Amino acid sequence: MLGRVVYLRFSRGLSTSARHATRVSVLGASGGIGQPLSLLLKQSPLISRLALYDIAHTPGVAADLSHIDTRATVTGHLGPEQLGDALKGAEVVLIPAGVPRKPGMTRDDLFNINASIVASLVNACAAHCPTAMMCIIANPVNSTVPIAAEILKRHGVFDPQRLFGVTTLDVVRANAFIAEIKGVDPAQVSVPVVGGHAGKTIIPLLSQAKPHVDLPKDKMEQLISRIQEAGTEVVKAKAGSGSATLSMAYAGAHFAFSLLCAMAGESGIKECSFVSSTITNLPFFSSPVQLGKHGVQKVEGLGKLTAQEEKMVEEAKGELAGSISKGEKFAASFEC
Repeated sequence: MLGRVVYLRFSRGLSTSARHATRVSVLGASGGIGQPLSLLLKQSPLISRLALYDIAHTPGVAADLSHIDTRATVTGHLGPEQLGDALKGAEVVLIPAGVPRKPGMTRDDLFNINASIVASLVNACAAHCPTAMMCIIANPVNSTVPIAAEILKRHGVFDPQRLFGVTTLDVVRANAFIAEIKGVDPAQVSVPVVGGHAGKTIIPLLSQAKPHVDLPKDKMEQLISRIQEAGTEVVKAKAGSGSATLSMAYAGAHFAFSLLCAMAGESGIKECSFVSSTITNLPFFSSPVQLGKHGVQKVEGLGKLTAQEEKMVEEAKGELAGSISKGEKFAASFEC
């Protein structure tokens, strides 16, 4: 089921002989997303080594996690001089590094800080683990994924099957909000969320939700708006103390677990992700993606859309095009 992964599957869904011992690196592991993300990853029996990198506190975070009695060995890497060691041999790299959105912060403010961070880290990935699966969590994803792609292209190592923008939080939120409305277990809810990962580019395809969502027009519009502005909801609720770090860590781990299972040979795994795509006239678009041993196995189409959903997709394209172009232009001027 799209966007719904049962945790026990990660330990029981594959025979011991079929499990692939994967080396995973987390860049930005000491931050608000990075710490809980690393904690969740430490639980997976599919991870053999968990390398944690940040510019502060990683030795302590690594020491703490290393006391947990699960399979993965944990190493901590501090500062740019140790980045190469953190990436050596990595098969999956997750990048939650960067600053979170704060009240009053515009997308341009976020871009100006996080673009350089992502570009520098991906530049290191290109040198030390060019064939790794790269999962970009750092916002704005609509721009940071194109930045990553352009940096990888400049090194001659770009593989569209191995670069992902992690938009799973939008799916997780849609599932949670619909379950709340219908009074059902969220594990029974599945809704694809396509487009991008910011505001109006977040397009929940409620017509394809399971179970079916039947709400009055005004209630449907309120639900769509809540899914699109859920990040702002958390920022306001935290009153300046942070953004959606815990739910993002859960969503990042959810996507990573799905990818790890696919790499280990499990079939039929599908997640929405912002990837290189030809289903629209844009170079990147989020849609359901079939995952396989080598990353993206198939980028699926959008399915049958309602007139409202078609309109939302068309309206999102302009903003997405601008965000993608902004990322590409930044990457072009970045000194590798």
